[in-house]
Amino acid sequence: MASVPPDRSLPPEAWGRARRAAVRLVSPLQRFLAVEAASGVVLIVAALIALGWANSPWRDAYAWLWHQPIGVVIGDWGFVRPLHFWVNDGLMTVFFFVVGLEIRREVYEGELAEPRRAAVPFAAALGGMLVPAAIYLALNLGHAGADGWGVPMATDIAFAVGVLALLGARVSAGQRVLLLALAVIDDIGAIVVIALFYSAGIDGVGLLVMVGAMVGVLALRWLGVRSPLAYVAPAVAMWAGLLVAGVHPTLAGVVLGLLTPARSWFGPAGFAEATAAHLDELAEASRHDLLTRLDAIERARREAVSPVEHLLHALHPVVAFGIMPLFALANAGVALDGADLSGAPLRVFLGVLAGLVVGKPLGIVLATKAARALGGGAAGAPPVLVVGLVGGIGFTMSIFIAQLAFPPGPLLETAKLAVLVASGTASLAGLAVGRWGSGAAPAVAAATTEDHG
Repeated sequence: MASVPPDRSLPPEAWGRARRAAVRLVSPLQRFLAVEAASGVVLIVAALIALGWANSPWRDAYAWLWHQPIGVVIGDWGFVRPLHFWVNDGLMTVFFFVVGLEIRREVYEGELAEPRRAAVPFAAALGGMLVPAAIYLALNLGHAGADGWGVPMATDIAFAVGVLALLGARVSAGQRVLLLALAVIDDIGAIVVIALFYSAGIDGVGLLVMVGAMVGVLALRWLGVRSPLAYVAPAVAMWAGLLVAGVHPTLAGVVLGLLTPARSWFGPAGFAEATAAHLDELAEASRHDLLTRLDAIERARREAVSPVEHLLHALHPVVAFGIMPLFALANAGVALDGADLSGAPLRVFLGVLAGLVVGKPLGIVLATKAARALGGGAAGAPPVLVVGLVGGIGFTMSIFIAQLAFPPGPLLETAKLAVLVASGTASLAGLAVGRWGSGAAPAVAAATTEDHG
């Protein structure tokens, strides 16, 4: 009697109906999470919850939650900080690590790998940072809010890509690629601004710890250590060193991301070759030999892509749907009665609003035109106005810089309110111009649209 091949459509001991029901329930969620733009929706929801909570009868509970002390105490030594600190200075380090990974990938093999391709997004990002800062300073120089010039310089890539996604085929592949490259360079600019202008005085001991941790990371790389867990200890030391040094500790994530290898060990061809060689011997393998071969296959699978790609694949959903919404929940709770639309706070509000809504698109469009006139970019480059408008969506990074620029009080609350208003205005402007102002993308571009976000 012929043997019946085992049914591998279900895991062992799984109940078929329950399994199929779970797949039907989870699959739409997986597809939702796979869309980059979905993170923008989650951010909006988190921001609205925070804004409503901070202005509700339960506002005291909102403030109480983020001031809860969390930390470690061992004997006479302790490191205890409010929950707000652990979100902004702890979890956001992972966010900046992902930013560092994205920069590393783009510089190695992406839009920033070739000077000619990078020329236009570099110019666009530079214009999109300098013009908003200039507008802000024109309104605030010599006044109490002058230190907030870095707030309108940043672009929130999740929100911006979300707006472009809503425009569908009206946005060409070229516009999406330009936005992605622009946002990466924009992140580099924001990181430089934070490191140089929004850090306290440098402490030599902390800086030595930071450098020692970097040497440790490089030593592990030279030894060929590929497990991400091996880099956790030097990463924590790097974070602590920057905290003691007076530099914002989240920058440790950027440094670690930039040090991550961008080349794969096996690659797709090596993975296929190694896997095929082991699969041929699996049927006759002993138990010990089977486990050894499975371990080898797993290593080939893990090393089929570079550590940069592997970590981005693993961490991007965590950051997009966990850390960033939590940051929004902790920081977008602007008490409207705490904001002040008079005197210096009014200048801050107008500076951030004008910088993001007017300065961003103006700087991006003018700088892009100048770069193209000088021979940068490719022929048939896409219109850039919509990209410039959605570039004015600051949100995450703008609020983050506002936290560094201003102490708690009316200036900070007003700056955060301005970021929320400006980001909403820029979103609506981008949607309006993209839908009714510029028309649909050319048919060829629409047919070849790729979501690079």
